[in-house]
Formats: sequence, C-alpha cells, structure tokens
Amino acid sequence: MPDPTRPRASLRTAVVWEVLQDALDRRVKATGRDVLDVLDTGGGSGNFAVPLARLGHRVTVVDPSPNALFALERRAAEAGVADRVKGVQGDVHGLFDVVERGGHDVVLCHGVLEYVDDPAEGVANTVAALRAEGVLSLLAAGLGGAVVSRALAGHFKEAKQALEDPDGRWGSGDPMPRRFTAEQLTGLVEGAGLAVAAVHGVRVFADLVPGVLVDTEPGALDALLKLEAAAAELPAFHAVATQLHVLGETPGAAEV
Repeated sequence: MPDPTRPRASLRTAVVWEVLQDALDRRVKATGRDVLDVLDTGGGSGNFAVPLARLGHRVTVVDPSPNALFALERRAAEAGVADRVKGVQGDVHGLFDVVERGGHDVVLCHGVLEYVDDPAEGVANTVAALRAEGVLSLLAAGLGGAVVSRALAGHFKEAKQALEDPDGRWGSGDPMPRRFTAEQLTGLVEGAGLAVAAVHGVRVFADLVPGVLVDTEPGALDALLKLEAAAAELPAFHAVATQLHVLGETPGAAEV
C-alpha cells in the first residue's frame, strides 16, 4: 500500500494500487491460491514488488539496471520478504531469455512502454508471460497531462509541439521518449488479445497542485487523494492525466 509518510508517493500510486489490489483479490478467489506469481517488468528497486511480496505473493522483477536490482535486493531484505522477491537483469524485448512463458498470474508493465523501440512487441511479450487466466497492469505516460502542464507553465509552443508530435514530445529537451493516449494504450492491449477491464487516469490533478499546499494545508492530501480517486475512472479526465493505467485480462480471466 502507499506509504502514508510519503505524501507525493501516495499521490503517484494510490489509484494504481487500489485497482491492482482489487485485481489480485479477484485472482486469488478465482484460482483458490493465496499466493500468486507476479512478474514486474521494469520494476526497478521494487516500488510495487516489495509491497506485493508483503501481501504474500511471489514476485519476479525484470530490469535492465544492475543498480536498481541491487537496491531491490536490499529493500526486499529490509522488508523481510527476500524469499519472495527475485530480481533478474533483462528487458521486455528479451523477456523470455530470463523468465518462462505462460508462468504468471499477474504481469506489471509500469513505465516501460515509453522507452522501448516497439511498444506493441513489448505488450505482446508481457501477455505471453501470462497464464491462460491472467491480468496485465499497464501504466504509461499520458499525452494530455504533458500538454496541460507545459501550457500552464507558459510554454505554449512546447504544449502545441507535444500535441502534434507522433510520440507526444514537447521538444528535444523532453526527457520522456514517448507518451500515449488512452485509445493508443487500450488498442495495444486489445491488439495483444486481452480484454480491457478498466482504464484509469493517474495524477489528474496532483502534478498541477502546488506541493506546499499538499504538505502544509490540513486535510489537503486526503482531500486530493479522494478527488484523484473520483476522477480516475471518468473518461473526460483521462485526456489530461499525467499517467494512464489500463487493466487487461486474458479471455479466461475475463470470463471468471
């Protein structure tokens, strides 16, 4: 679960955690197994993997960075879940060089598609890692959030550039290689053979609110979290979210 001592971390992850934990609960009930096999592609130092292991699940993290995997190992040990977390070096394009096909109940693909050469291949690989009844959690940068943030900062030319650029980039100095619309992400998920179970906007308002307000105004964080949760499912707000979360289910899982 989000760490209540880290307000900004809560704002970044609360909506995704709620959706993901609900999906995990449904998989546990459907399979009759309390322990699920979870694959976290690009999972880095374990922001999701370690809390998932705390819930009792087995998590394999695939990440290209040795430093991130070292941090993951240390973090899992400190949390007392080292026996349920395994880190392997690799990436989504070479996924089956390091993990088995069809061996996972849940696959996380968070913050990965922005950086890969072929997003469709990346999604196809994550789907191929799922069991016949499985769930994909996909999180990627949203185009609309970048356009709004550049415009509100007074960078109108950059906002227009992001809006018109095929990859949603606002210029050569943009650190994000690619951004997506909700339609693009759901298209990738459906193109890989999954049913779209849910789409949520993430950080619809959080990146636009002054940090000092959230950190100092009594009750502001809780109110903002509730506002984010309320707006997350509404399609009108997907177009301005900083990130987009898509939950995909295999045909077998969707029928349960």
